[in-house]
Amino acid sequence: MAEKKANVKIEDLLNPQNFDFSTVQVLDENGTIVNPDLMPDLSDEELVKLMEDMVWARELFNRSTALARQGRLGFYAPTAGQEASQIGSISVTTEDDFILPGYRDIPQLIKHGLPLSKAFLWSKGHVEGNNYPESLRAYPPQIIIGAQYVQAAGVAVGIKKNGRKAIAMTWTGDGGSSQGDFYEGINYAGAYKAPAVFYIQNNGWAISTPRELQTAAATLAQKAVAVGIPGIVVDGMDILAVYAVSKAARDFAIAGNGPVLIETLCYRFGAHSLSGDDPKRYQPDGIQDEWQAKDPLIRYRKFLTDKGLWSPEKEEEVIERTKEESKAAIKEADQAPKQKVSQFLRNMYETPDYVTQEQINKYEAKENK
Repeated sequence: MAEKKANVKIEDLLNPQNFDFSTVQVLDENGTIVNPDLMPDLSDEELVKLMEDMVWARELFNRSTALARQGRLGFYAPTAGQEASQIGSISVTTEDDFILPGYRDIPQLIKHGLPLSKAFLWSKGHVEGNNYPESLRAYPPQIIIGAQYVQAAGVAVGIKKNGRKAIAMTWTGDGGSSQGDFYEGINYAGAYKAPAVFYIQNNGWAISTPRELQTAAATLAQKAVAVGIPGIVVDGMDILAVYAVSKAARDFAIAGNGPVLIETLCYRFGAHSLSGDDPKRYQPDGIQDEWQAKDPLIRYRKFLTDKGLWSPEKEEEVIERTKEESKAAIKEADQAPKQKVSQFLRNMYETPDYVTQEQINKYEAKENK
């Protein structure tokens, strides 16, 4: 992790000419406030809500992992370790904001309003997992690495043209920052001063490729310099730092100043996905233990407990509630109608061509027998 920055001012970080990319931190590994000037102005209830959401996200990871191993889910990308980055960022949004998640950003999508059963259907590869309520301002999770950055730039320009006080928010990983879409997205948004907040969740590994083999840049946030927008590095295991920087970035974008790029330094506890990846084959010994000590739940739990706002009983209530929600959601997802080949073909085109229509007729004849 890069050198931590104390006594930092938000207005300095949001200056496109700022070339200090030290890591912003509010809460250290011991749960102690080290940068009181950046402490977000949150009530006790709001501070507790951040912890409840992180515990929910960790338990959702546990439930989703179990369901995937049972064969009841399809593709699943673990999120444990990235709760502060994900919850800290999505918590500053409103329902008017548009979010464009990647495949590891399911928790943000659910917190923005997607029913959990829909998220499970998406993992199962069911078309209904992409059928969102019209009121939900979000795209389905992007599988193509970095492509959501280009989409976010376009959505943000649309928001600006419509005169709405909202932003487009999107996330990618450190590997995504090596893609051409990444640069094209931040460059386009910067050129049009579009209200977007871009995140690089730097968890150290693009599947098995370590961060140091992806770029010679000292930080990923400094790539913002090339397109003339602010770039900020934040301790992604510190939910208060992520929240504070995210809130300031959203306010900056809505005020008409253009986009912001935020690099959250975090770590995924475990595999890139449950599709056969084994991090023990490529990560050095001891790195898991090193990052476990920085677990976002541990440090924030210490902080809230010291303030008398948290207890094991409260945490267990959230865990049990999440288990019940997951159980009901997967039951609902399992009851979705089975997909048909004819349906896949119909979904390909608004008006099928002759050959496709011929195939649809053939499969429908078989399916209706």
